Amino acid sequence: MRTHTEITQSSLTPALALQILRQGNERFVNNLKANRNLLQQVNETSNGQFPFAVILSCIDSRTSAELIFDQGLGDIFSVRIAGNFVNEDILGSMEFACKVAGSKLIVVLGHSKCGAVKGACDKVELGNLTALLSKIQPAVEAVPEKGDRSSGNAAFVEKVASKNVDLTMGRILKESPILKEMLDKGEIGMVGGMYDVDNGGVEFFESAAGSNLA
Repeated sequence: MRTHTEITQSSLTPALALQILRQGNERFVNNLKANRNLLQQVNETSNGQFPFAVILSCIDSRTSAELIFDQGLGDIFSVRIAGNFVNEDILGSMEFACKVAGSKLIVVLGHSKCGAVKGACDKVELGNLTALLSKIQPAVEAVPEKGDRSSGNAAFVEKVASKNVDLTMGRILKESPILKEMLDKGEIGMVGGMYDVDNGGVEFFESAAGSNLA
């Protein structure tokens, strides 16, 4: 597997970038790693980097984007925060990744059994975690559930995690005119997805923002 260069990055469309991630996750699920010389990639990226995607995921130790998509050094920008939501700093990082560094795809990746989502469902308050979990509350409130709305309801937790991905994508469009313009022009794509911690698979969502990924 070769290191991405300016030429290979610029030749990719958002749809092809997504295809690379799908194929990488398929390899991961089947325990088939691409043949890479990571030390060689260190040398090849020493003077520059040309990642093809930026992936926002949770800090959960089971959700390393480089591993679950079988990517090497210099392939992706990985942004991680508990609950995979956006703030000003993360939006700025995404703008750098796409507008400055040339990435073709934004992925917002939630995951099953998310501890941050469970904490938001339970309205946990603990130091600075209180403010962090409040960022996920809109997703909790947006999911209709007449029964148990706590982390004890596994189905509710998964619905909230998925809704959190949707709302995060909406915030990106609303709060970053730079990224929205790039999306509208088809220069980049954006897609949401959920990683299953039980089997290692990623299920990507269909969305209006990802309409140029066909």
